[in-house]
Amino acid sequence: MSQSYNRSTHTTTFQPPRSVLVAILMLVVSSALLGCNLLPSEEPVIVIASPTPDTDTTGGTADTTGDTAEQPVSTVEPNTDTTDAIDVTPEPIAPEQDPDTTTTDSANQGLLQQVQDRRQLRCGTNADLPGFGFYDSVREQWQGFDADFCRVVAAAVLGDATAVEFVGLTTSGANERFEAIRNGTVDVMFRNTTGSISRDIDGLAFGPTTFHDGQTFMVRDDSGIETVDDLVGSTICVAEGTTSELNLNDVFTARGLDFTPQLYPDASLLYPAYDAGECDAVTSDSSQLASQKETLTNPDDHVIFVDRISREPLGPVFIENDEQWRDVVTWAVFATIYAEELGIEQNNVADFIEETNDPRIQRLLGVEGEFGAELGLENDFALQIIIQVGNYGDIYNRNLGPDTPFDLERGPNKAWNLGAGGVLASPPFR
Repeated sequence: MSQSYNRSTHTTTFQPPRSVLVAILMLVVSSALLGCNLLPSEEPVIVIASPTPDTDTTGGTADTTGDTAEQPVSTVEPNTDTTDAIDVTPEPIAPEQDPDTTTTDSANQGLLQQVQDRRQLRCGTNADLPGFGFYDSVREQWQGFDADFCRVVAAAVLGDATAVEFVGLTTSGANERFEAIRNGTVDVMFRNTTGSISRDIDGLAFGPTTFHDGQTFMVRDDSGIETVDDLVGSTICVAEGTTSELNLNDVFTARGLDFTPQLYPDASLLYPAYDAGECDAVTSDSSQLASQKETLTNPDDHVIFVDRISREPLGPVFIENDEQWRDVVTWAVFATIYAEELGIEQNNVADFIEETNDPRIQRLLGVEGEFGAELGLENDFALQIIIQVGNYGDIYNRNLGPDTPFDLERGPNKAWNLGAGGVLASPPFR
């Protein structure tokens, strides 16, 4: 839901000189223009915590928005050079603020204001799931579908898709990823995570589904196992404390099938164990199985079931009780989906900017309306997303599409009006 937000509570009473404001504005515009095409190198940040019982999910894959190396925005100094002489007339100095009051004001700031003040988004993603989220040490970039959605939020909030500090959340105990949200290590997380009622009532909030997935199994091609019922009496590798473990128990109990779960504390341990023959099958989200199949000794010797035993809606996660931040992340995601509905892509958006009489497109691109301002963003936030990162289809195809090793059928993961079973839909920008 979009609404106006009163941001005056986040500013001090000190008013800088008008000429200083002009200089600052020039610097901001210069930085934004440079940021549109800059993909500097990024050092990976990996967070590993002690195992903690909780529910979790699986799934994922990856790529990047460019071939140029990326680096953290915090390491790039703003360009302070200007050819215009600026006459700064001294003004009375504002009274010194009480440090306690300043600290309190900062603590009370919403996440949007914090990110804008910091000029960088801290985004949690998978550290080792090709296609969805991982650090490519050769390109010195974070790549993947989820990593690109981190860039979507950065483009919306900061006007710069490269202004992201990626935090790789390696699951040693499924609750670790959620603690990173609760304790403020990350502002938002795109990490193949399933929304569920237990998580929603535990201090977390979920945005729109970015990837419709489902849990299934991978077995050896010569095993003779073709259906779930064929798995009776088998040993199945599964990540401990995840929704995959819970779904496995639910389905096999309901069907009266005996099996032996082989539990591992981290999803990255599943596939070497399965490859070594420690279990008859491995279970996870289909997207994760497709990604990890490529890491096996002989990928062609394994098959993934077509049938699913669950539905896994994967999407962004953030702290609850920050309605403005929830709206910002939500509508940033919806902008990618709505753009695909309207046929606006990264490679043709310039045509729509130059000439369109469609009021839906004018509202999305910020030509009409004040929706961005009402969110606390620039009115062209959706335009910046499309230019710098792309629409939903651009992001999907770049990371998971036919030109990648995964070649995942889009299935439900396409706009509803494109047919072929697509279920993605955005509320209208009006």
